[in-house]
Amino acid sequence: MMQEIDLRVKPDFVRAYKEGYPLISKESIVNLDKVKEEGAVLNLFDEKGKFILKAYHGMQNKGYGWALSSKQGEKIDSAFFTKKLKSALEYRKEFFENENTTAFRVLNGEGDGLGGLTIDYFDGYYLLTWYSLGIYEFKSEILKALKASTEYKGIYQKKRFDSKGKYLNEKDDFICGTEAPAPIIVKENNVNFAIYLDDGAMVGVFLDQRDVRKTIRDKYAKNKSVLNTFSYTGAFSIFAALGGSTKTTSVDLAKRSLPKTTEQFKVNEIDVDKQDIIVDDVFNYFKYAVKKNLLFDMVVLDPPSFARSKKRTFSASKDYVNLLKEAIQITNKGGIIVASTNSANFSMMTFSDFISRAFKELNGKYKIKERFSLPKDFRVLDKFKEGNYLKVVFIEKLK
Repeated sequence: MMQEIDLRVKPDFVRAYKEGYPLISKESIVNLDKVKEEGAVLNLFDEKGKFILKAYHGMQNKGYGWALSSKQGEKIDSAFFTKKLKSALEYRKEFFENENTTAFRVLNGEGDGLGGLTIDYFDGYYLLTWYSLGIYEFKSEILKALKASTEYKGIYQKKRFDSKGKYLNEKDDFICGTEAPAPIIVKENNVNFAIYLDDGAMVGVFLDQRDVRKTIRDKYAKNKSVLNTFSYTGAFSIFAALGGSTKTTSVDLAKRSLPKTTEQFKVNEIDVDKQDIIVDDVFNYFKYAVKKNLLFDMVVLDPPSFARSKKRTFSASKDYVNLLKEAIQITNKGGIIVASTNSANFSMMTFSDFISRAFKELNGKYKIKERFSLPKDFRVLDKFKEGNYLKVVFIEKLK
């Protein structure tokens, strides 16, 4: 069991922690020098010596650690993690009972009371992603809890940290059980995805966009030409094609996007030759589309929060307005732009302002059709708005 350390919280931070804010900041602690190693259990008290909460120390982004329990006497052991996991699994009971979707999140960090850890489910296989050395120190207790709470084919992991708290991807993904085939074919709303659990940081699909993909297929794709930018493995394109689009064009700078997207089309028995898969910088493709007078009925924008190529750097908070302007110019009148960001640095309100600015600067007009944030399995806390990072807006171009 990890050592427990008593720490004092500065008055300005006490109320937020008492009300359920889960991220412990370095600035909030008075006697920080008492903590030497990540993974230490922290008992936080106010200046009068009254207990506030129990947390752990783990460096992640701007955070120093995460809240674990409001009970002073609670032990942070396998029984504690079993209780958290069983609660998380019960919350997602409907997903386990849905034969049409066999890939989803079963534990979403602080949303389920375990900041720094996510667990995803892929047709009987569980994938743990550790975001700090601090939470990784509890690996044996958490694995014991997971094994006790589930029936599993196999368990995998991804490490997204190093000793300095930075992201790291290692090739030690398989933990126990039976090794998964490469790929596993999982379902999402009856659509197939080829998933690789031991092939670097990402497995082949971002599960948080499930509702958005379904909406594209069921409501917007029929008889439409679709441009999918920053397309990764082409998930939006697959759903558009299955929704009856006339043609999809997938554009991504990564060379692997061509074979990966091709594979996703094939596992859904879609004729790849009738689709375009282009390896190119998205901004270069925008210029090409303008030059060739190409127009699309739907444009999907789902860039990373931050990306750097040889020629440019993209930051969602600084550059999304310009990205939208590029997309607007190659979208047909009456067409749909699906604007998406996973940046936690700004709100949906700010994102809506980006959309307004982009159209205003082009003297255009638009109508918001619908908005999406994280789906149910990506559980979030009301007291931690930053955790609800996903923002997706369906925009109709009127002019």
